[in-house]
Amino acid sequence: MPTSQAPCALVKNVHIVTLGCAKNEVDSDRMRALIEASPAFNIVDDAQEADAIIVNTCSFLVAAVQEGIDLTLEMVGLKLDDGADVPVIMSGCIPSRYGEQLVKEMPEVTAFVPVDQEDSIVDVLARVTGITSLDAFGAPSPSVLRTVRSAAAYVKISDGCDRFCSFCAIPFIRGRYYSRPADVILDEVRSLVAGGVREIVLIGQDTGIWGSDLEQGVDLAWLLRQVAAVVEPVHGWVRVLYLQPEGMTDDLIATIRDVDQVVPYIDLPLQHCDADVLRRMNRTGDSAQFAQLIDRLRREIPGMTIRTTAMAGFPGETDDEFEELCSFLERVGFDYTSVFSYSQEEGTAAGEMPDQVDEDLKLERTQRLHDIADAYGFASAARRVGKTYRVLIDGSESDDEGNRELIGRAAFQAPDSDGVIHLGQVEGTVGEFVDVRIDEAVCYELFGTIVSREPLTGNLEEADA
Repeated sequence: MPTSQAPCALVKNVHIVTLGCAKNEVDSDRMRALIEASPAFNIVDDAQEADAIIVNTCSFLVAAVQEGIDLTLEMVGLKLDDGADVPVIMSGCIPSRYGEQLVKEMPEVTAFVPVDQEDSIVDVLARVTGITSLDAFGAPSPSVLRTVRSAAAYVKISDGCDRFCSFCAIPFIRGRYYSRPADVILDEVRSLVAGGVREIVLIGQDTGIWGSDLEQGVDLAWLLRQVAAVVEPVHGWVRVLYLQPEGMTDDLIATIRDVDQVVPYIDLPLQHCDADVLRRMNRTGDSAQFAQLIDRLRREIPGMTIRTTAMAGFPGETDDEFEELCSFLERVGFDYTSVFSYSQEEGTAAGEMPDQVDEDLKLERTQRLHDIADAYGFASAARRVGKTYRVLIDGSESDDEGNRELIGRAAFQAPDSDGVIHLGQVEGTVGEFVDVRIDEAVCYELFGTIVSREPLTGNLEEADA
């Protein structure tokens, strides 16, 4: 924010747009904190008020790349008060993936900042907005590590990936796998909790192997317990996403079961269940192994919620292999399933495979997976009706009549993924925990009534109404 040292008329407004996954949200939070620490810049929510715009992009799929390019070019058309073009910076995964190629193909864009250079964002902004010396604005103010506008915050515990799944470009975008050191992670968590965050969501490309490349002999179960200790004084939650089946160790399962602050929620991005398809994906496992693990999680962890990811139309997928995937999803009955149609990505091994599945057949299979996923997901949501849960108030939104209503999430709902609980036009504070009776379920959306301002004791799951 501007300070008394800064000549206010010269302070530049910056607007940030974030596309893609939660890891990009973390990167944008970090850039926002760096920008707000500089007296030369001010963050604005309206692109029309901006002197510079940052579009933080995703390039995981062809569709995501096109979305990033289209939105960036849309922003290029905005004008400053003097009629000049607003400088537009493309950051994140598209510059990381395509590098110098973009300079030639997108001359309209003022600057490109790949993921590993995003900490230089203040210097880049100074250059594109014509600030010749940041010293004229005074010293940067002390900055928090992240600036988060929610009751929940994602925390990256690792980046990169060594799996090299044949369909995935992430290792070529974000590099080889590395664990962030525990002290760095915990410092960030403390800063977020001090700033009002009540739910910490640990993310990475492969969270289950966190610590395997560190010298301290630590692992994810240990880290979860350390983070839980940080959030305990504010009765907070800890959630971990993107766990591969191999990462579900006995100690990790026990930690999720026994540590009250760790919510009983697992995201297992299985992709498929047929052993031959998984082998072509450069992944491991099969339907029997996965079913055994899921049965154990539900048996040993009360109130267990499980999300997965299913992909339709991988190269060479036969009718029988697809039918096995459908049968597996029906037998297991996941609470939530993200469904994707295979995307032929440049530079990946699967992109060069023979027997690419016809687009119409891919769409047909994708729709069938959606139907199966929704049938079980909607039923899971409906079973919540009549029960009372501890809920974190996470914000507000307009209802059909334009009135503002509170929204919240229970432990079985991850941010940005699983729907919310609509609480109506009642008083409440973002970051507050309340007890809510679920009155109605519409698809994945739940509607409830606050019955108590005192949070439930013990585990963070349900109590019968």
